Amino acid sequence: MKNSLVIKKMVGISVLTALVIVLQLISNYITIGTVNITLALIPIAMGAVLYGPLAGFFLGVVMGVMVLIAPSTAIFFSTNAIATIFLCPLKTGIAGLVAGLIFRLFAYFAKNKEKKKGYYFVGIVLAALVVPIINTGLFIIASSIFFKPLFGDFITIINAVITTNFLIEFIVSSVLSPTLNSLVKILTRRTNLGFSSDFSCFNEDLVIDSDLNE
Repeated sequence: MKNSLVIKKMVGISVLTALVIVLQLISNYITIGTVNITLALIPIAMGAVLYGPLAGFFLGVVMGVMVLIAPSTAIFFSTNAIATIFLCPLKTGIAGLVAGLIFRLFAYFAKNKEKKKGYYFVGIVLAALVVPIINTGLFIIASSIFFKPLFGDFITIINAVITTNFLIEFIVSSVLSPTLNSLVKILTRRTNLGFSSDFSCFNEDLVIDSDLNE
């Protein structure tokens, strides 16, 4: 049984990894100025919620590696190659890690509570929203240290990033976060694909419906 859950977990993470790769490949060619508009943040948040902080970190690193091959990243390589190689995987990896930790915190609070689904919903939404915030925040900090020739002073960096990719990424994550909650419900009902948290509270509606039909 344990080996079966491990295999299911590996399959689930592999599917999310493939989704991150495909979405980021598409994103590599959606560029405003020197910044890519990222589409792969939601799968990272989903992996962090379903499989924990380490899975979120892994998926974030995968996305970061894909960013390294984006055409627009060449300008960062020419400015500071070493910083670029470390920054791209780490900023999205840390974003996925923190998203998983936030959901774990709310899942912990949900223990022994009657309305667990409310805690889970808030945890899922916050996990989805924190990914673009941390991803962009770390990019701004690193840019002000390692890539000043590209952007200029700190205020210019913030204006360049906040008014382009961050707003779009945050809006997309905000709009899709309730959908992410619904996807988690669907995936976790009556199944266990090696998930790192107990999603049995999502089965409560099914049990009630079953009792009413009897």
